[in-house]
Parts: sequence; C-alpha cells; structure tokens
Amino acid sequence: MSYEVTLEDFRPMQERCSNCLGCKFVPFEKIKSNRFGRNCPSVWYYNFNTYSARGRFQLGQTLQDGLVPWDSERSLEAIFNCQACGACEIGCKATRFNLEPLAHNIALKERAVEKGLAPAELTAAAAQLAKQKTMLPGAKKADRAAWADGLKLKDLSAKETAEYAFFPGCRYAYDPALQKKAKSYVKVLQKAGVDLGFLGKADMCCGGRAKQMGFKEAFETEAELNAKAWKKAGVKKIVTPCSDCYHALKRQYAFLGIEVEVVHVTELIADLIKSKKLKFKKPLDIAVTYHDPCHLGRLGEPFEPWDGKEVKVLNQVHTWEPARPRYAGTYGVYDAPREILAAIPGVRLIEMERVRENSWCCGAGGGCSVLSPEYSEEIASERVTEAQATGAEAIVTACPWCELNLDGVPSENGTTMKVVDIIDLVAKAL
Repeated sequence: MSYEVTLEDFRPMQERCSNCLGCKFVPFEKIKSNRFGRNCPSVWYYNFNTYSARGRFQLGQTLQDGLVPWDSERSLEAIFNCQACGACEIGCKATRFNLEPLAHNIALKERAVEKGLAPAELTAAAAQLAKQKTMLPGAKKADRAAWADGLKLKDLSAKETAEYAFFPGCRYAYDPALQKKAKSYVKVLQKAGVDLGFLGKADMCCGGRAKQMGFKEAFETEAELNAKAWKKAGVKKIVTPCSDCYHALKRQYAFLGIEVEVVHVTELIADLIKSKKLKFKKPLDIAVTYHDPCHLGRLGEPFEPWDGKEVKVLNQVHTWEPARPRYAGTYGVYDAPREILAAIPGVRLIEMERVRENSWCCGAGGGCSVLSPEYSEEIASERVTEAQATGAEAIVTACPWCELNLDGVPSENGTTMKVVDIIDLVAKAL
C-alpha cells in the first residue's frame, strides 16, 4: 500500500476483518504458555475489544458513518493508546490476512489530529518538534551536538566526508545517561576502523515518533529537512543506534520516496566481529535475556515499493494486482544482536517466550509513555515479569526507548531487573 492513503481507503479492510483473534494473541503455533500468550498490549491492558486492531477497525467504520462522534472521550482513548508496536500486524498476517491494522491505527490518529482532537500531551510534543527539532521536553536544538564533544568525529555539515554518518537519535543525543552510551558506540566503531562522521549542528530528529502519534505533517516536514541536510552534506550511508530512527529512515522515509542506505549499529558491529576487526578479550560471567525492540525487529524489515490495486476474484475473494508485499516481521534485525552476545565470552543468552517478530512491546511507543504513563509502565512490567521467568540476571536491548521504559519497573512480584544497552557489554568485553 502506498503511503498516501486516507482513512477512507481502509474501508474494505474494516469490513473484511473476521475477528479471528490474530491481533490479540501470539500465533497459536508459537504460543509457549497461556501466561505469555498475548501480543497486543492495548487490549491486554484495557480488556475491551475496541482497544484491539479488530475493535479499531470497527471504530473506524462507526466514526466514518457518523454513529459515534469523533470527540468521544472513549473513542479518542482507544485511538491514541496504541503503541504502534505492530504486533497486531504480525498476528493478522500470520493467521489469515494481509490486512494493514497498524497503518489503519495510525490513520485514525492522523484524522483525529486533523480535527484538532489530539491529546494536549502529544500536541505539546509536536510543538516541541517544530521549535527545537526534537520531541523531548526541555531539550534545545542548540545542545544537539554536545553529546559528541571530545570524540573527534568528522563534521559532515562542515564539508568533511566519511563513509558513514552516525545518526544518534534524540534519546542518545540529549539524555545525559545515554550520551555516554552513544560515545561508546562511536568509540567501538572507530576502534574497528570505521570511517565515521555526524551531522554536527545539522543533526535533528527523524520525526518517526511524530508519525506514530498521528502528526503526519510534522513527520513529513522533518523527513524533508533531513533529506536536504543529507544531500548537502553528501551523506550516502547512515548508521544509527536507535531502533525508532532505524524504522523511520528505513521504512517510513521510503514511503515518501526518500532513499538512503541505513544500518543499525548492531548490524555493523556483528559484521566487524565476523571480519575479526573487533575481538573480545575480557570474558563476562553473566546470563542475559534479549528484548527485541518493536521498531528494530518486526517493523525493521526493508521497504518494498508497490504500485497496484485491490481486486476481487469471482467477485468474492480479495487480492491485489500485482501481489502486494507482505510485511510479516520475518526479516527484521534479530540475528545481529544475538550474534554479538554469542561472540562475547561468558555471556549466556536465555530467550523469553515472546521473541523476534512476536516480542512483547516495552510500552514506550506511539507516545503512550507521555500520554498514559501508568499504562506504559504496566506494559513494561509485563515484559520484566517475562524476563524474570527466564532466570536471567539482566535484560539486554538495542533501543534507548526500551531501555529507559524497562529500567526500574517492578515485575508482578514487585522486583526489578538490571537493564543494559548491548553496547555496555561490548565495551566491557573489548
């Protein structure tokens, strides 16, 4: 499906959804226990059908038909409390159909934003993006490049050249604790001989979270500004440590016709290990479990252009001509982080029940950590509970949003787990 779609374009999907439950549960053949068998945090938490992808399809119909007012408090709650994690998308495709529940959920948000009905918390974030080129409250554009002080990174905005542009993302750029991790990523890449630069003062937000929240115009503005900055600086390849940025640049930008080669830093580090440009010397005696970030995993698949139409076979069976890409999450970034962990001496990986394309969301996506912090924390608590069930000592992830949302959150038994960025282990073992 092309990027330029409206809520009305989803009408056939709204009518065709058969309430098969694929958007509520991990595909049945992948379920390992009843305890960790759910896939959609929204319907899991609110326990009402409207908060599922199926329910939002129905809600979209009733709103379009005027049966429910757009300014209904409950309607807006169901619309905006979606993490845009894509679990429903994978469940739908694995179960039966090639519907687009995630794109539909975002289209509902976009229409609500157009009508001026976005929650104040999200509107404030969009205003911050327009003013300071980041959605993080209190952050200032003037401080964007401060994280790189002392790294001797090439400044691509000042006519220097490098093979890769390091795109840190807002969390790594502004959060004091995460800035240290961004520096670690750069130092590791430099140690391996990677020709690395960054955008300096021209660096800015990818805008991906604005898209997740329904602020379509804000996202497109950021995408166009970034594309111009990259062209001016001669950027050909981008490496990023942020899963949200990875998804935005790899998939969301591609829908706009903006093409740039982007790799996640774990992909690059895994390749450097294979080519023996990085060698671990210090063993780490630790058992860990790995949390797959939604936007790096199931939503991290390469974009496939498609220009076709929906047709009916014998006026009954819906299909597409030509065949439409089926994003089932299979080709996201799953192996690279696990290959890194396997290469570090002494690290023992114990998998959770919901992994790879069926991973449980950390709760930070779609603006939910800003809009509904208690709800977001409950989602994180569920993940920590699942991680504790493995017997691992720590949760490892490759996403700053996941790390921050999981860190310090108690499980159902009231205890927390250590949460670490994968670079923490890499740096210690080198």
